[in-house]
Amino acid sequence: MERTSEIGASIVIRGEVLANEDLVIAGRVEGSVEMEGHRLTINMDAALKATVHAREVVVSGGLVGTILAVERVDLLQTADVQGEVTTPSLRMADGAGFKGRIEMPTAKKAKMQLAS
Repeated sequence: MERTSEIGASIVIRGEVLANEDLVIAGRVEGSVEMEGHRLTINMDAALKATVHAREVVVSGGLVGTILAVERVDLLQTADVQGEVTTPSLRMADGAGFKGRIEMPTAKKAKMQLAS
């Protein structure tokens, strides 16, 4: 069974977050989140000003920055994303907010971008 960690609602991180397991962010992160091969979930009350690299990203909170996801990005109804998203698969729920640029390469190209 894969383990999942959580950055709680009262936690603020400024800098680099490196994870080798799935991660849920409920607090604030300013910097970067690197999680090759894992899933990042950004909870509804979370706020990120960051560059995110992950296998899969699920957003229901706020993110200003860049998302690079090897498999997919899900923007849920309460998501508010501003910036650049690169992923081969994007799902966006009615009501989700997005302002920025989306690039959808093939899955193979997305994996190569994450590796670099």
